[in-house]
Formats: sequence, structure tokens, C-alpha cells
Amino acid sequence: MINTSTQLGVYIKHTRTRMGVTQEKLAMVAGTGLRFIIDLEKGKPTCEIGKVLMVLTSLGIKIDLTPPMTDVTEPMSSAQQRGNR
Repeated sequence: MINTSTQLGVYIKHTRTRMGVTQEKLAMVAGTGLRFIIDLEKGKPTCEIGKVLMVLTSLGIKIDLTPPMTDVTEPMSSAQQRGNR
């Protein structure tokens, strides 16, 4: 399980190198800049989520989100929704 931006960066770099793809090539395919790929692989926590998703898609990495175990019949309150932004 990946819980930090650093862990995600390591995973992306490991996947990219196993595929034999350079950072430059990944940046070109994902439509980002080389600096973004470097920062992402170093675990920079402020990397733009949209670009991160493009990189993951370009590498064929899929994300599986699992909601917390709660009563799904109860809608989230407005306060809870604001806290999750």
C-alpha cells in the first residue's frame, strides 16, 4: 500500500525503469515536463494530481480506491464534505 508521495515516487520510478523508459520519454508521452517527472519520482508532495494521473495512465498503473468501512446508507454531512476538500 502506498501512503506517501515519496512511496508513490519510488513506485513510479521503479515501474518506469523496469519498462526501460527514460524520464524524458515518459514526460513526452504523459504530456508533462521533464522537471515534473523528476519531482514526482523524488516524492514532491505538491505535484499536480491531474498530471500525476496522466503519468500513471501512461505507465499502465491502475489505482484502486477503497472507501473506509462505514455505513454507506448514511450520506456524508455537509461538514464532513467540506473537511474532505
